[in-house]
Amino acid sequence: MDVEDPQKLATEKTPNPNTEDDLEEGEIVAGGDDDSSLKKSVSLPYQPHPLEHQWTFWFDNPSAKSKHASWGSSLRSIFTFSTIEEFWSVYNNIHHPSKLAVGADFHCFKDKIEPKWEDPICANGGKWSVTLSKGKSDTFWLNTLLAMIGEQFDHGDEICGAVVNVRARQEKIAIWTKNASNEAAQVSIGKQWKEFLDYNETIGFIFHDDAKKDRNAKNRYSV
Repeated sequence: MDVEDPQKLATEKTPNPNTEDDLEEGEIVAGGDDDSSLKKSVSLPYQPHPLEHQWTFWFDNPSAKSKHASWGSSLRSIFTFSTIEEFWSVYNNIHHPSKLAVGADFHCFKDKIEPKWEDPICANGGKWSVTLSKGKSDTFWLNTLLAMIGEQFDHGDEICGAVVNVRARQEKIAIWTKNASNEAAQVSIGKQWKEFLDYNETIGFIFHDDAKKDRNAKNRYSV
């Protein structure tokens, strides 16, 4: 006489307490394929979202500045990030421009590029600038950072980084670029930046070489 598999018998003869016939109105059956999918999704490993470039935050502390010290001597790198998660972990735990002390300069530049005229990558470049009333730069600064690290500019390779300068009566944000003489690329960056900021005023581009010679250097390009 054949003996049936006891495990098979148990499966066949044990009633499922949660069959559709036994459910009360509005009751949901737990388990099944959806439950398995949920367990798999919960166990997925952490997957950061890498950026195309690494970026470094720099801070020029006004309390460390001296009238007799060379420019940039108080400049310090703060943190280098390479994923969007790292960016937010830093950004959400630092003071935004409106909370910085008067005289502070806060930079975000591509890694290995120092925010100085003397840096070889910046030497032949220039900058676009937006001037804002005191305490109004936070959103503009964040949108500038997101556009840069998110590679939203058509000529993103031309961009070195950005800086926000906090002063007594105003705040200024500038985007530094590599090749000031490349007018088409600079104008494209200026126009796109205004679009990203939803900024309607005219902005100007100054060559670093001009700024070195004259603190009141005139704009070479305007958009």
